[in-house]
Amino acid sequence: MAYVVKSAVRKLLKGMRASDDFFKELDAVVAASCKKAIERAKSNGRKTLRGTDL
Repeated sequence: MAYVVKSAVRKLLKGMRASDDFFKELDAVVAASCKKAIERAKSNGRKTLRGTDL
């Protein structure tokens, strides 16, 4: 499942090119970051994620 919008990321890259494996790795980074944030929030007894959880 894709978590990032390729067109939005391409705008951010400002003229740089990105291969398909870049987007696969970026999705993996996003998924891992979310899982880490979820665990941190749960360990603090919350169901709401905050920026500090990242």
